Amino acid sequence: MNRPALSVVIPCYNEEATLPLLHARVSAAARGVVGDDHEIVLVNDGSRDDSWRVMQTLAAADPRVVAVNLSRNHGHQLALTAGLDLCAGEQILIIDADLQDPPELVAEMRATMAREQADVVYAVRRKRDGETLFKKATAAAFYRVLDRVTDTPIPLDTGDFRLMTRRALDALLSLPEQARFIRGMVAWVGFRQVPFPYDRAERHAGETNYPLGKMVRLALDAVTGFSTTPLRWASHLSVILAGCSVLLLFYIAYGYFSGARVQGWTSTMLVVVVLSAIQMFVLGMIGEYLGRLYIEAKRRPLYLVADIAGTAHGRATLGFQAEATRIPEEQVASAAPAE
Repeated sequence: MNRPALSVVIPCYNEEATLPLLHARVSAAARGVVGDDHEIVLVNDGSRDDSWRVMQTLAAADPRVVAVNLSRNHGHQLALTAGLDLCAGEQILIIDADLQDPPELVAEMRATMAREQADVVYAVRRKRDGETLFKKATAAAFYRVLDRVTDTPIPLDTGDFRLMTRRALDALLSLPEQARFIRGMVAWVGFRQVPFPYDRAERHAGETNYPLGKMVRLALDAVTGFSTTPLRWASHLSVILAGCSVLLLFYIAYGYFSGARVQGWTSTMLVVVVLSAIQMFVLGMIGEYLGRLYIEAKRRPLYLVADIAGTAHGRATLGFQAEATRIPEEQVASAAPAE
């Protein structure tokens, strides 16, 4: 395969207003480092606006643009997986469509990769402009809790913005799990990985596509995908509760034989409620892991591609690519308005 020197993979969801400027900046940045020997893979993740139409226009005007239209909204991580699966570059830049991560940094990231002889250069956020204090605080807490509970060391304050070599990406694509946390999976595959500090800019247009609910879902995917610590917590908690139950049994026996009476029912109900809540928590964690086993056992493709505009050099090894819809010429002729 004649691979381009650089692939830029960009998952998009409702980014109609950002796409023209995104294409202009990414194209200029890529040309500045590898000339025309690059491709830009835009993945439309079931957008509800005109993102796909804009992508088709960009692909028609620029032969280096590959626009991938997923059959429905799969979520950011699976849309990113589709782009990584279908790209073909020797080096791969992952970037979001909101332009908070400056594509112009690709030159410095490539220089860092060459200087450090690294396979992954991951961007570490020094500043996060345009984000609320709540989001900054929850993000900082998330990364630090994740670092404590996961078995795989995941760098703090990093997103998916990174530059990878082809061999690191091939290793990543060998991991077929459904619940994907890309930055954790990249950390898991190893190779030499080095940080690249940068200042994150404010979103160019539109609203964030990662509200609190999606952030919580991503956090749950991260913890359950890279650690069995919650299950260990559940087992430790059961041992503690068993010990407390024995002490309570001695207390009840002492009260029975000494003739003492337990006053009221508030304390009893409190114990019942607390123990029930803990039991539900333990069952919920077990159910979460069992649910993931169930999903993995079905072995469904990770993503479904409905259409591709432009020439995709990669193959859908982790997903399914539908054949292009072809309308017979006689139907086209019959549908044409009469003059």
